[in-house]
Amino acid sequence: MEAYFDNSATTKPSKEVVETMLKALTIHYGNPSSLHRKGVEVEKLIKASRRQVAKALGVKDEEIIFTSGGTESNNAAILGTIAAQHRRGNKIITSSIEHPSVLNVFKYLETKGYSVVYLDVDRKGKIDLHQLEQEVDENTILLSIMHVNNEVGTIQPIEKIRQILNNSKNKIILHVDAVQSFGKLKMNPSKLGIDLLSISGHKIHGPKGIGALYIRKDLKFTPIIYGGGQEIGIRPGTENVPGILGLGIASAAIEKEIDDGIQKMVQVKERLKAGILSEIKDAIFNGCQGDESAPHILSISFPGIRGEVLLHMLEQDEIYVSTGSACSSKKSSQSHVLKAMGLSEEEIEGAIRFSFSYQNTIEEVDYVLNQLKKHIYDLKKIMMKR
Repeated sequence: MEAYFDNSATTKPSKEVVETMLKALTIHYGNPSSLHRKGVEVEKLIKASRRQVAKALGVKDEEIIFTSGGTESNNAAILGTIAAQHRRGNKIITSSIEHPSVLNVFKYLETKGYSVVYLDVDRKGKIDLHQLEQEVDENTILLSIMHVNNEVGTIQPIEKIRQILNNSKNKIILHVDAVQSFGKLKMNPSKLGIDLLSISGHKIHGPKGIGALYIRKDLKFTPIIYGGGQEIGIRPGTENVPGILGLGIASAAIEKEIDDGIQKMVQVKERLKAGILSEIKDAIFNGCQGDESAPHILSISFPGIRGEVLLHMLEQDEIYVSTGSACSSKKSSQSHVLKAMGLSEEEIEGAIRFSFSYQNTIEEVDYVLNQLKKHIYDLKKIMMKR
């Protein structure tokens, strides 16, 4: 049996997405900027995909800009806001547990003279709202925050964050990295007071190399790429038609199946979590419980066990998991997320992330739990002999 429990890293594209992309490569291959029929038909398909993404988010079609993925969306949101709003202030805020595509932009902006604040988090990965209240002032122009943490699944309280920002005399722009929440949580950016929001195709059974950025209508925003004027001049360049159409199909599926999908992921997650914590001694759950935790991410530490070793042992059984973020898993440094949460070195080293999709089953959970117990037992037995 194969059990793919690394869906936060990437998901398997759906059959419908693959079929749509194949048609885009073999039939709908015209350039959407061309004036002839081949170009016009592709332009119509792109408009339909934009409508599908917008509908899944509950926003207007013209508020969706296609990008190459979550990293570009995050970079564009932050740098485009800074370029347009810099005269109003130079203070920007984020958290200490953001994705590298946010953290590294903020580190860069520090070198350019911006005053950067990295909010602390508690043991569960929740930001310090009191610290946010203290830091927000008339010089603050932007807060960039992750909706769902990609390593532990903690959900940040976006509504409360927006309320705090609204108490400031200055109009503070709110950017939300929703790469791990789109398709897993119900949300509406405009109702939550979100000004910019990033999503990625390959996290929702769509293709890699495509994403989108929601930009609230009438928001003052400066493009960071210049070219032929595609995507209303905000993201120029010949469109990735197969990717855009694939993202549209994946977004349409979310809009139709989100309730059922969430329920399936919760069942799988809770079954595995309960099994691990009751049957594997010393296992530690990382993150929040219940409604404060995303339905598709489960982080567990096995103190005394090296997560990387356990990962490869599970791989031999065709069980695929992660030790943390896919973007940083090949680096030797420890997880900055788990460090910020205050975990010990032993807990960080022994952390495994299981992440699910609606395609996972209870049978897979039982198989994973059975093999996991065997490998933990074998590793502890080896360690006792040393």
